[in-house]
Amino acid sequence: MEAEELYILGVGHNTATIIDLVEDCGYSISGLLHYNYDRIGDKYFDYEIKGCFEDLFQYESLDGMNFVLSMGDISIREKLYRKIVNKGGIIPTLIHPTAIVSKRAQIGNGVMILPQSIVQADAKIGDNTVITMNSTVSHASMIGCHCFISGHCIIGAYVEIEDRVHIGQGVTIVSGAVNIIGENSVLGAGSVLRNDIKPNSIYLGNPARFVKRNE
Repeated sequence: MEAEELYILGVGHNTATIIDLVEDCGYSISGLLHYNYDRIGDKYFDYEIKGCFEDLFQYESLDGMNFVLSMGDISIREKLYRKIVNKGGIIPTLIHPTAIVSKRAQIGNGVMILPQSIVQADAKIGDNTVITMNSTVSHASMIGCHCFISGHCIIGAYVEIEDRVHIGQGVTIVSGAVNIIGENSVLGAGSVLRNDIKPNSIYLGNPARFVKRNE
């Protein structure tokens, strides 16, 4: 059976990892699309940069075409996701073969779950959310849409993470101590969180404390 083809949008720090994920999930990469025209024709890990992804939106329809977003910037990911879906494009959910995802978990559209990560029973992952390597989402927790969970994180049970939240590398969110992390918030790398976070907040440290508003 011939592999489905897709384009990867964005050529940057995360792209090599996303190429690995796409290949390991059995897709064929048609090419890369960059932020601008500066690198058209260049090769990146044997794949050609074929154009600027803004050119896609000149087409009336993207029906039947598959795309993956490689960038980590939440705001850019959300804008591109909405534009592609509104034009009928497909952003498939990619779950690495080494990830452990419960059959009782609910996984949204366009989600990426990278190697060795775990999503336990009754967890819910919203559309266009990324869970990078070696992270755990414990049972009955809920992660909203357009979130980015960095590597080696532990998200405790019964935690609700609202939309557009960035969780830095190596964060621990303690079960039983945290109920909700408000939308548009950032939790810095290495933090240990033992309390709720209001929307639009930046927290950092062990224990994690409020630093400033996320404007």
